Amino acid sequence: MRLDRTGQAEAFDAIGDRYDEAFPHKEGQVAAADWLIRSLPAGSRVLDLGCGTGMPTALQLAEAGFQVVGVDLSSAMVALAREHVPAGVFHQADIADLQPGGSWDLGRFDAVAAFFSLLMLPRAEIPLALRTIHDLLPPGGLFALSMVEADVDDFSIPFIGSTIRVSGYLRDELREVVEAAGFEIVEESSYTYAPATVDVPPEVQVFLRCRRHT
Repeated sequence: MRLDRTGQAEAFDAIGDRYDEAFPHKEGQVAAADWLIRSLPAGSRVLDLGCGTGMPTALQLAEAGFQVVGVDLSSAMVALAREHVPAGVFHQADIADLQPGGSWDLGRFDAVAAFFSLLMLPRAEIPLALRTIHDLLPPGGLFALSMVEADVDDFSIPFIGSTIRVSGYLRDELREVVEAAGFEIVEESSYTYAPATVDVPPEVQVFLRCRRHT
């Protein structure tokens, strides 16, 4: 049974547009989405998992001509994403419900982007989430993932006027968890990022570009 994530959703409902104000420059995220755009054929179906406000990823993918589906736990974030990216389709849902054949069966995708969304889960749930993403993709499907490098598990932190719980891995362990879920890591990059708010400390962001094994 998964943990109650009501507090996580409520925190992001309260944060709203201030998230983009606190994180105004997302070079690593934009570059990872560019990799998807370069690697996929026109018209591909892409899931933005933990889409937030839809900025920049869902908009970037939609403008590239992809069929974009976004999912987020926060109703406020979903509403903003629908406003920012009218060409996309957005749902308020939990990743735990996205397993093919589950209560939110959205079908298969050519690629999945999960930028800073899995870090909102306790570590015990992250391997299951990665397997769900694996099952949403065909063999050879693409997966772009970003996490903050940190050795923490379901740890409460202040975040833009609210409190959220986050998990993370050191880099070698993150690679092991991703590969154990059935992915090949084809590229990796990292960025030292200082948010535009004193409420969030500087962080090291790790981006993995992955492919589902056959």
